Amino acid sequence: MKSLTSALLLLLAVAIPAPAAGPQETTYFPVPQGAHPHDVAATPQARGPVYYTAQATGRLGILDPANGKVVEVPLGDGSAPHGVVVGPDGAPWITDGGQNAIVRVDPATHAVKRYPLPESAPSANLNTLTFDRSGRVWFTGQSGYYGRVDPASGDVRVWRAPRGSGPYGITTTPSGDVYYASLAGSHIARIDVTTGEATVIEPPTRNQGARRVWSDSKGNVWVSYWNTGQVGRYDPAKRAWTEWKLPGDARTYSVWVDPDDHVWLTDWTANAIVEFDPAAAKFTSYPSDRDGANVRQMLGRAGEAWAAESGTDRLVRIVTR
Repeated sequence: MKSLTSALLLLLAVAIPAPAAGPQETTYFPVPQGAHPHDVAATPQARGPVYYTAQATGRLGILDPANGKVVEVPLGDGSAPHGVVVGPDGAPWITDGGQNAIVRVDPATHAVKRYPLPESAPSANLNTLTFDRSGRVWFTGQSGYYGRVDPASGDVRVWRAPRGSGPYGITTTPSGDVYYASLAGSHIARIDVTTGEATVIEPPTRNQGARRVWSDSKGNVWVSYWNTGQVGRYDPAKRAWTEWKLPGDARTYSVWVDPDDHVWLTDWTANAIVEFDPAAAKFTSYPSDRDGANVRQMLGRAGEAWAAESGTDRLVRIVTR
């Protein structure tokens, strides 16, 4: 890699269509071998770029789905990126556990800007991030932290999680509330975005391993249960939970709710992406065409669900309408 004179690695990949379990169209996009893409985030614009974190090689990947071309941007020495989302500024923002920093990559120049965590949060094991309605970045660290970056001032604040290690997925509701899920703590928590205080909320199922979390358009908070193979929905207005069990011996890794309020999950055991219809309590499975896909997080945009197959070095797109 040191022989590269550019900070970019380009790959012309072939998009491989594959049959899906329903009317949706599934397409696979190879990325550089050994990248092991962890999380993925599509820009809101149709046919716009799709970002992924190449956790094994310390890079941010940028896929052009129109032609399969991939550009990878090195994030710095020791980088091990985990989560990625597209911010309100149109840029990809990354949790970089290797650098213990939040990272922004300029979408036009690919310049890398780092926001290191304070010394009070060493080795936070950074996980995922979300934006509040004021444009501030909230993030989680599995070592027992959550925090906030204000891009306008560069200020970085970190709080210790109320029950120690475990903060993992994080989301913002339409009303502006921020919730995170604690994998080790088997709960979710609501963050007061003004004070930074986190309030624990217990799901009905104990020791469920709440891993990822996402809000729908109505403000319901959806949670993937890693330990018990379930998906839960928390209604903050009613303070009420509903839970469903995925078929078989499921291990539910991620949850994402698309702009049409379709619920998407990943089932580690079934090696599949799963679409869930809560009204009918129906699960529709879209298994990978390769073993060991290991899909960790899903994101997407209107009409497209995206995921990263960390085990096969591919991204996958399911066209949903």
